[in-house]
Amino acid sequence: MDTLADLVLNALKFIFPAYCANAAPVLFGGGFPLDFGKNFYDGKPIFGKNKTFKGFFSGLAIGTTVGAVESIFFGYPIHLGFLLALGALVGDLAGAFLKRRIGIPPGETLPIVDQIDFAVGALIFSSPLNMLFPELVITVLAITPPLHMLTNFAAYKMGLKKKPW
Repeated sequence: MDTLADLVLNALKFIFPAYCANAAPVLFGGGFPLDFGKNFYDGKPIFGKNKTFKGFFSGLAIGTTVGAVESIFFGYPIHLGFLLALGALVGDLAGAFLKRRIGIPPGETLPIVDQIDFAVGALIFSSPLNMLFPELVITVLAITPPLHMLTNFAAYKMGLKKKPW
């Protein structure tokens, strides 16, 4: 039986490409919005101005690259990083879409959704590889919110984000 420390370490190794994909747009994003600045049929932005092509593709490249390096060291399938990165970015877009529907503007927070949308997306997109087991999923979902809040606060303190969430 794995110890708690083993579960956390295995969860961090597994989900790390998704974490990197989610963080990359903060460093490399900006530019033209993914939704082309268009509104949904409800008159509200589809994703908002903060979800950009540059951010999406930089996140996909960074997460995929991290996953490829992990595949060498940990024996993960070479395409796991791509699936985790793509899932993280799509999960984040789903969270942004939901926030716009309920009237939360870009850059404002929706507690819990903002902390786990990308991790849920990554888990869903990686599920066809049959690598998930209940303890891994639970551990990823348990460690992600505090790590997400901590890294966002650090990015805010370093001047990389305008708000600490």
